[in-house]
Amino acid sequence: MKIESYACGAWAKGNDAGVEVRNAINSEPIGQVTSKGLDFADMLVYARNNGGRSLRQMTIHDRANMLKALAKHLLDKKEMFYEVSAKTGATRVDGWVDIEGGIGTVFAYSGIARRELPNETFAVEGDIEQLSAKGSFLGRHILTPKHGVSVHINAFNFPCWGMLEKIAPSLIAGVPAIVKPATVSAYLTEAMVREIIASGILPEGALQLVCGGVGDLLEHLDEQDSVTFTGSACTGRMLKAHPNIIANSIPFNMEADSLNCSILGANAGEGTPEFDLFIKGVAQEVTVKAGQKCTAIRRAIVPRDQVDAVIAALKVRLDKTPVGDPATEGVRMGSLVGTDQREDVWESVNELAKTCEVVHGGERDFEVVGADAKAGAFFPPTLLHCDKPLATSAVHSVEAFGPVSTIMAYADEEEAIELARLGRGSLVGSLVTADDNEAARIVLGTAAWHGRMLVLNSTCAKESTGHGSPLAPLVHGGPGRAGGGEELGGSRAIKHYMQRTAIQGSPDTLTAITRQYTTGATPKIDPVHPFRKTFDELEIGTSLLTHRRTVTEADIVNFGCVSGDHFYAHFDELAAKDSLFEKRVAHGYFVISAAAGMFVDPAPGPVLANYGLENLRFIEPVGIGDTIQVRLTAKQKIHKAKRPDEERATGVVVWDVEVKNQHDETVAVYDILTLVERADD
Repeated sequence: MKIESYACGAWAKGNDAGVEVRNAINSEPIGQVTSKGLDFADMLVYARNNGGRSLRQMTIHDRANMLKALAKHLLDKKEMFYEVSAKTGATRVDGWVDIEGGIGTVFAYSGIARRELPNETFAVEGDIEQLSAKGSFLGRHILTPKHGVSVHINAFNFPCWGMLEKIAPSLIAGVPAIVKPATVSAYLTEAMVREIIASGILPEGALQLVCGGVGDLLEHLDEQDSVTFTGSACTGRMLKAHPNIIANSIPFNMEADSLNCSILGANAGEGTPEFDLFIKGVAQEVTVKAGQKCTAIRRAIVPRDQVDAVIAALKVRLDKTPVGDPATEGVRMGSLVGTDQREDVWESVNELAKTCEVVHGGERDFEVVGADAKAGAFFPPTLLHCDKPLATSAVHSVEAFGPVSTIMAYADEEEAIELARLGRGSLVGSLVTADDNEAARIVLGTAAWHGRMLVLNSTCAKESTGHGSPLAPLVHGGPGRAGGGEELGGSRAIKHYMQRTAIQGSPDTLTAITRQYTTGATPKIDPVHPFRKTFDELEIGTSLLTHRRTVTEADIVNFGCVSGDHFYAHFDELAAKDSLFEKRVAHGYFVISAAAGMFVDPAPGPVLANYGLENLRFIEPVGIGDTIQVRLTAKQKIHKAKRPDEERATGVVVWDVEVKNQHDETVAVYDILTLVERADD
């Protein structure tokens, strides 16, 4: 059976024998993988002309809702994926991390995009930059989808999650994707892509699949394309150095396997909750996915006086982890992904054993439950001990990508920090300690070598996702050996696929381009109060200048009584004279409350609710006898999708509010958000 690719709108088998892939548990043939015969240049053109064009016509929120629907569809089909996942040697828990973890990441990115990015085809980033003295020449940044393709070259260990966590930000950004999974587990990625294509949720050309080699794909990329890579640092460096990647300055985001560490704090000795948490964490990272995680703990850094206790405790825990066929009851660790991978791990363990002592596992003859150890790609959970880790380089350079970890001793905090740094760049490091001061010193001493740092103690342990779990809102990547990339990271990951452009011009020009009111732009004056207009009727720039109001001593006294705020600057004449205000002043919150009373239209209408207040700044004090006036301007409109349980369709309007005094000085600026009724879709 051929494992097929999906190219130019059709499934393709390839036209040569290909590479045979086998069941990791019993070595039974699954199929052949080949991309021979695919026209990679045509695939890129197809993605740009079909998927890219369709995605760019959608708003960011449309794309996010599309992914939410896709995630729901895949979740309904999850049992099918679990069945295929078992052939990779994965237990149910391993499969959950890959399958439901990947789907959960898609859900997460859908939410991130709808919360943090506008409901436009593009995004505006950062504040307005004033480039001239009088404000007639301004600057701002916008983000637009690149008119290219994102090519994702993925590792074998997470055939589902590895694809989903990359295509989610790409598709939300408006950029189609071509996914190339690792050959040995491509059949699981193919199964999921088949469901994605069959769902009809994505526009045609938004997603294509290459099972097999990349051929001349990289040669046809241009300056609008990008490449992401997950896998070995050696392969990543080779691809990154491709002449066309260099010639066209094509963005290349690399996430490479790294020698991640976990440090046991100096005072987290045997008998403490933190000691138990450390043992549990190391054991999990050795056994989950049979240690085939780019974030797995490869180096366990332990106080010298705790080494024996740590080894003994880990042995007990690992002995309670039966290895075998995941379909057999009681099995808690499956196999490696294939026999080639098994031999690679043995080679690395043998290399480490030249300078380390094998203290658990490390033997080819071991018990396997429900399967033939020789036929399957099984490997025993293995621990090594390096007594002098500062005197050898192997433990900081050789990675056994399987259920293997090395315990190494440190004498003091400085040594622990130095050992962590010797990994030369890691995706993640963890520190288990109840001492927050120790945590601060070690994290600040090692952060520059890590993409993520977990500090674990008994307070957060119950809700912690653990050492090895990348999360959509946080960066997943790391410096140095880890590749220098950032696959995840909330909305930052979406922006990787967009072009950041500085826009310079007049306030009116910037308002027209960004579709957001820019301070200084010509206001649109209308005799109809803006609060009487529906979301659809309201135009960006519609403005209201209110009547004036003089602030009195009674205002200050009454507001103080209502709020309970009797701060001296409002009530103590003598103390106020010695303050930076040099007089009694009104409460800042009185000023914005009074402003609301000046610009609000009180009658029922399309404005349904106050949705929030943002970016509040008090610029100048308002004293007794000062007169204030408010300028209210429609700054931005955010279309909200109507939920099934909602009676009315609504949108959010962001209003620019500027309060000035009798000297035309700005005393307060902020944004008010209102929920406004709109026409139903």
